Amino acid sequence: MTEESNRPFNNFITEIIDADLAAGRYDRVHTRFPPEPNGYLHIGHAMSVNLNYGIAQQYGGKFNLRFDDTNPVKEEQEYIDAIIRDVRWLGADWEDRLCYASDYFEQLYEWAVQLIRQGDAYVDDLSPDEIREYRGSFTEPGRNSPYRDRSVEENLDLFARMRAGEYPDGSRVLRAKIDMSSPNMNLRDPILYRILHEEHPRTGDAWCIYPMYDWAHGQSDSIEGITHSLCTLEFEDHRPLYNWFIEKLGIYHPRQVEFAPLIPTYTIVSKRRLIRLVREGYVDGWDDPRMPTISGMRRRGYPPEAIRNFVLLSGVSRSQGRVEFEMLEHAIRDYLNEHAPRVMAVLDPLKIVIENYPEDQVEYFDVPVYPQDEARTETRALPFSREIYIERDDFMEDPPRKFFRLAPGREVRLLGAYYVTCTGVIKDEDTGEIRELRCTYDPASQGGATPDGRKVKGTLHWVSARHAHEAEVRLYDRLFKVENPYEFPEGGDFTDNVNADSLTIIHGAKVEPGLAEAAPGERFQFMRQGYFNVDPVLSTPDHLVFNRIVSLRDTWAKISNQ
Repeated sequence: MTEESNRPFNNFITEIIDADLAAGRYDRVHTRFPPEPNGYLHIGHAMSVNLNYGIAQQYGGKFNLRFDDTNPVKEEQEYIDAIIRDVRWLGADWEDRLCYASDYFEQLYEWAVQLIRQGDAYVDDLSPDEIREYRGSFTEPGRNSPYRDRSVEENLDLFARMRAGEYPDGSRVLRAKIDMSSPNMNLRDPILYRILHEEHPRTGDAWCIYPMYDWAHGQSDSIEGITHSLCTLEFEDHRPLYNWFIEKLGIYHPRQVEFAPLIPTYTIVSKRRLIRLVREGYVDGWDDPRMPTISGMRRRGYPPEAIRNFVLLSGVSRSQGRVEFEMLEHAIRDYLNEHAPRVMAVLDPLKIVIENYPEDQVEYFDVPVYPQDEARTETRALPFSREIYIERDDFMEDPPRKFFRLAPGREVRLLGAYYVTCTGVIKDEDTGEIRELRCTYDPASQGGATPDGRKVKGTLHWVSARHAHEAEVRLYDRLFKVENPYEFPEGGDFTDNVNADSLTIIHGAKVEPGLAEAAPGERFQFMRQGYFNVDPVLSTPDHLVFNRIVSLRDTWAKISNQ
């Protein structure tokens, strides 16, 4: 872990927790991450996971992973499995506290009965459209349902028959009896239960009525003994409702604290829209490396430590706003610069034949694996032979004044090997395209030093043609071409902002031989190219596939000093 990733959280939430502990409101800290299993987690969820788990760790407390699985129509086991995988990958440890709201269905039902007995809930026969109409608007108060004053006995009977499955979907609901004129729309007799004859991923067909999220959420926190329920700002207007439920039931009361969500520029975090990207084929699944999902970022090669550093750098506040995407890239580069081994890969190969190098000779040069860290002395042996590949754009036949790489008659350094001088250019007779270069080398220049002390300004990476492995390389750009993809002209759609050039696939790249043994997901810096990982889905021993994680900021400055 980097020094940044070990830094504790210090923000308005920790100030609230400190005050609660000092006042004796709580004698411990217990947090939770409560996703709905109706999609994959995204970068915004990463902030919540890191915040909830990080604060629990910081105070020596506990952390729960709980699924608020109250809607069987949209929830799938696939999502549950993916969320468990993603939260674990982010580094959070819930120990034996993997929880589900569905575990509490019976208790929630009994509490709903309690509200009915107290006169605080009723069965409503209004249709969904009628409920919306009666609810009013932000400028007009709602109206009481004609069924609001049913007797306690009738409500208990109807609710029991709802559970028994006597009524069709949508025919009746259970509502809290609060205040239809409240300026807070959430308090206008919210729905607690609806009828859904749907099989649940965990409870099967045991239930045909299901609690609404707002009814299950706060009570689940209470059941689990959560001290601080950390939520994004969208739940601020729901807090009075959660408090009302808990106070009416007379049960343990967690404290809810809201914070601003983490949304990078050029990014969408709406599950509904992310589902559309997947279903309409704009991306190749939830784990497409262009997606802002945790699974997509993991496949692309983002380190979980860098994501935590990004959360720390972004800060936790109550001010709504977007975070620059470049800050995420900075956190990734900063971590990988320290931890990623250096290797050589040529993405657009141009062959060089070194005419004065013996045809059958092969040399091995020891090259540092971590040249960025003087304390690390690991080396790797790179084969060198008469024919090598360099990047095509490292050669210009008629270079401009400040082009310091290879050109006719010019000498450059091959990183870790020899000085070479271009003596000839061979072109395709039909197209005029450069097919290969002819060079000579100075046998006395190995290691970058020469007897006469001459220096060169250009240093190139390379791979031995005889030993190179061919690879497919995938270069990713931002999925959206505008900072705020949610903004689009009237009559348009957010998909109009999708970047058609967000993926470039390079076939026929050449990589140094050791990369053939790289493990799926392993990360590297391709010298002068950027940071890459082995695609854990597409790559095989017979077909190497690398994803670019992020580009370098100043590639030439870095290589010229090595």
